Amino acid sequence: MRKKIISTDDKKKFNSDHHWLDLEKISVVEVTSEEEAFPIESALLPGKVSGWRASSQGKQMIRILFDNPQRLRWIRLKFEELEIERTQEYDLRWSPDGGQSYQEIIRQQWNFSPEGATNETEDYQVELPTVTILELSINPDISGRNAFASLKELRLA
Repeated sequence: MRKKIISTDDKKKFNSDHHWLDLEKISVVEVTSEEEAFPIESALLPGKVSGWRASSQGKQMIRILFDNPQRLRWIRLKFEELEIERTQEYDLRWSPDGGQSYQEIIRQQWNFSPEGATNETEDYQVELPTVTILELSINPDISGRNAFASLKELRLA
């Protein structure tokens, strides 16, 4: 077996060494709502730190419509909740045909707690050859309480 011992610095480089797509140049983004101080660009573009936050409570949708079909190999989602305890569920799916059909990538729940788990980062290695639409649906609190959906970061490679 071939192996190599790497330092933690090498691990960070490996995990972040993706050529993220420039979504500003290759897509249109639709969003169900956004708070003025936390626009969707803050979650999708590098160098932004505030992330996106919905302006209305309840389930929200972020849809990325690509100008041309894209091959996706990596999807990174980062969520953050510092204020309230809640269980969030999100569903990530894609369409190869402009929305005629969709295939689910992942449906997942996460428990946020201000005294404990305040961040969730998910990296998905995928092989999606011709993505025309990528859709992220977020239910910020499955118990039905009125919570605001948010997304710290979404990156695609």
